[in-house]
Amino acid sequence: MDENVAEFLRRSILKIPLCEIKTILKAWNFLSEDQLQTINWRQRKEFLAQEVILMCEGKCASLDDMALLDIVYTQVYQHQKLWNVFQMSKEPGEDVDLFDMKRFQSSFKKILQRALKNVTVSFKVDGNNAVWIRVAWGTQYSQPNQYKPTFVVYYPQTPYAFISTCHLKSTVPLLHQALKIASKHHQIVQMDLRSRHLDSLKAIVFKEYDQTFESHNSAVPLQEGSLGLDMNLDSNIIHENMEEKERIQRITQKTFGAYPQPQLEFAQYKLETKFKSDISGGILADRKEPLRCLVKFSSPHLLEALKSLAPAGIADAPLSPLLTCIPSKKMNYFKIRDK
Repeated sequence: MDENVAEFLRRSILKIPLCEIKTILKAWNFLSEDQLQTINWRQRKEFLAQEVILMCEGKCASLDDMALLDIVYTQVYQHQKLWNVFQMSKEPGEDVDLFDMKRFQSSFKKILQRALKNVTVSFKVDGNNAVWIRVAWGTQYSQPNQYKPTFVVYYPQTPYAFISTCHLKSTVPLLHQALKIASKHHQIVQMDLRSRHLDSLKAIVFKEYDQTFESHNSAVPLQEGSLGLDMNLDSNIIHENMEEKERIQRITQKTFGAYPQPQLEFAQYKLETKFKSDISGGILADRKEPLRCLVKFSSPHLLEALKSLAPAGIADAPLSPLLTCIPSKKMNYFKIRDK
């Protein structure tokens, strides 16, 4: 086994949490079950990595094999990358072609390799029939950097693809061209939607987040004990509080639904507006450039946080449509300009 391949494998093993190494190696499906049984999983990772390297040397592991291991790792730890959503389109009236996996992979790889000599491309199809593509970029004068690859997740027969951030910006147009041509589309555009949670992005663009709960009864009455009220208070105050909390719950449930929200970490709003005043003169009145403002909301689970604002008494119900429309508009980057 080439020393570069061995080093790639060593680094791959060391970055996996010890408790997950066995699971990921098993999903990799390169080493046999009998070989995995002989490994001492209780030793330090450095020694465990060396043991795995020796086994892979015996099977003449290649760079392609290591790339598949990296795909398996990324599938498990996909939240470590920032994913951008892209939407492709066909010409008006053009029929949808039957998807041929081998033709797609061959076309995608050829387009990249014709344009750039030093590039490695690997493919893996997951259980949901999504095509995972790993691209390691080099230059005309240097070998591909296996430690900073770009990942593409494409769902056949759909116009959507999810692409991790590219560290070489010059390769982005080439990657888009390969994906567009291989999938037989004519245009590809980046949507204003990105997150570290790939499953949530998929749920938003395919509108899958509410399917399980669409028949849920939204008129669920609140119990007095759930309001946190002192039962010694005046009965009229209790009644008013219950009515208000029930109103807030109905509005919140109508706005967000009863289902768990897709997980996004942020929403960004860029505002551009001209200063307007009936009073003549002044610095702002004479300003020709628009006033610009950037507001960013962030949270480990932004949509669930927004959903809880009104019931917690932090905001009035209903919330602004600019905050609640994120899943329906498939956006978490907004530009707000004067009409």
